This record gives sequence, structure tokens and C-alpha cells, in this order.
Amino acid sequence: MNKYIIFIVLLISQGLSSQTVFGKWKTVDDETGEEKSIVEIYQEDGKVHGKIIEIFDTTKRDLPCKFCIGEDKDQPVLGLVIIKDLEVSGDVYKRGTVTNPEDGKVYDCRIKLDDDNPNRLQLRGYIAFFYRTQYWIRAGL
Repeated sequence: MNKYIIFIVLLISQGLSSQTVFGKWKTVDDETGEEKSIVEIYQEDGKVHGKIIEIFDTTKRDLPCKFCIGEDKDQPVLGLVIIKDLEVSGDVYKRGTVTNPEDGKVYDCRIKLDDDNPNRLQLRGYIAFFYRTQYWIRAGL
């Protein structure tokens, strides 16, 4: 009996600790509720980034980021790294940026798992003390 209890506790704790921001996330427009793309969040050189790996609207898959600036200007939106250089701070990733490929605007950014649902990612873009929040859904569920 004790073996079963230990086994169940280990399974539950493994499931809780394995929830991270890393992986594939379905982006959802916060105004319309429309699912737009899949962004893969990954770590590279100690920083966290997010790249668009799928676009659901087939008419937009081959479009360039014409409003982007710098090295992202005119790059294909599919494959574009839109979340850049986030740093870990507890359960929050911040001090990076997010680019809106529809208008090229770059915002300060922070992401974290939703407190009530670890399969929802809270992405917040900032300009000064104004912010806008989107919730993305873990892909593949």
C-alpha cells in the first residue's frame, strides 16, 4: 500500500514540476478570440525566445514583416523570432521584448504561466506603465 502512495505522489509532483513556459503555444487574438499562429518558446544562450512556427491563415503564411525594423524588416513572418531576450526571475520571464508582426511595433515583454491554468500562458507587452495582456493556449492539448 505504501508503495502505491509513494508512486502516486511522485507522479503528481512530476506532473506539476514539468509545467514550464517552454514548448509550443497557440496565439489567440485578445480582441477577437481568433487563433492565429503557433509560437515555439525556447531557451538559447541563457535567454528565452519565441519563434512563429505556424500561421493558420494560409493567405498570410508567406508575407514579409514589412513594418518591422532592423534585421527583422522584410523577413518572412513565418519563422520570425517575435519574443527576444527574456530573463528568468522566479516564475516570470521578463526584461525582453515582443514584436507585433502585424504593425512592427516592439514592446517590453514578460511571460508567465497562468496561475490558475498551467496550460495557459500570460504574455504582457508594455510601453512605460501601459500594458496589454494576451493569453495563449498550450498547443497539442
